[in-house]
Amino acid sequence: MKNRLINGNVQGGIDVSELSKMEQLFKVIDQSAVILRKELNCLYLEAVAETGENLFQEDILQDELDEVTKKRLQKEYSSVKLNQFEQETIRKAYQLAVLKGMKEAIQPNHQMTPDAVGLFMGYVVGKFMEGNQSYTILDPAVGAGNLITTILNMHSHSIEQVYGVDIDDLLLQLTYVNANLQKHGVELFHQDSLQPLFIDPVDLVICDLPVGYYPNDEGAAQYKVKSEEGHTYAHHLFIEKSLNHVKPGGYVVTLIPNNLFDSEQSHLLQALLKEEAIVQAIIQLPLSMFKQEEAAKSILVLQKKGEGVTPPENALLVNLPKFSNKQGMNNIMSQMNEWFKLNK
Repeated sequence: MKNRLINGNVQGGIDVSELSKMEQLFKVIDQSAVILRKELNCLYLEAVAETGENLFQEDILQDELDEVTKKRLQKEYSSVKLNQFEQETIRKAYQLAVLKGMKEAIQPNHQMTPDAVGLFMGYVVGKFMEGNQSYTILDPAVGAGNLITTILNMHSHSIEQVYGVDIDDLLLQLTYVNANLQKHGVELFHQDSLQPLFIDPVDLVICDLPVGYYPNDEGAAQYKVKSEEGHTYAHHLFIEKSLNHVKPGGYVVTLIPNNLFDSEQSHLLQALLKEEAIVQAIIQLPLSMFKQEEAAKSILVLQKKGEGVTPPENALLVNLPKFSNKQGMNNIMSQMNEWFKLNK
């Protein structure tokens, strides 16, 4: 799957008029998806992908629909013009529809990176990649594409090429449509990311790590973090895979469980990081974001070792307050900006 890269303007925040536009576009996506779900006898998520493709192609691609249904859909589509919407508005409207579908048919791998987290990861990426006029990105667990398109909308002026990989064909189809609607070029691969990837090393890997055990013991055997007995943690394997696929001096920015370094397999991961990477930052997300403390996550920033790569005097270690705590966030951001001045 390929689409052409068209750079768009970076938009910060969303005003009232954009909010109403987002609601308008979501309503069209949602109502047309409801029609398609009924007529095609498919999942709502599948219908979201179908209707998104219709919107992008400006046509109704489902030949099996009768004329009455096509007219109903055409009426929905004719009420919006995609070129009148900002990329972030499109992303948020599409994201709402995908979230609705994920709540309807919950699967462990059908979860989306929260918006506030994606935007903060985008800020972190901007800080660490500052000074790079153009760079390449890989997301080895791209899911429905919300994280990668959030970062693209923030930094598309600097991003040269984007690769996304996922084993779930429905999620990959959602990413494909998501990127097309926002006019972003993303090269997508439908496969198990922990198997060999035919992608050149990139400057940056971003990932909301899939957490759990990897069932393929034979596949895990090729990795340094493989467990001595039983299944290996998939999130450990994804970190090693990410380091394998980033250039020397490149960065890996991942969302990790807070207990990453406390598990019975953590000594294997720590040995790998000591050998191959520099821990630049661990940023703990607000505990209030998570229903259970054991589900809490942090942002981990690694830099792959290489010639001329030196570790910071001290890694950036941050506990974020609630995002709604403006004073607390301003204080933390000031501290982080001071760290970047000293270490970048």
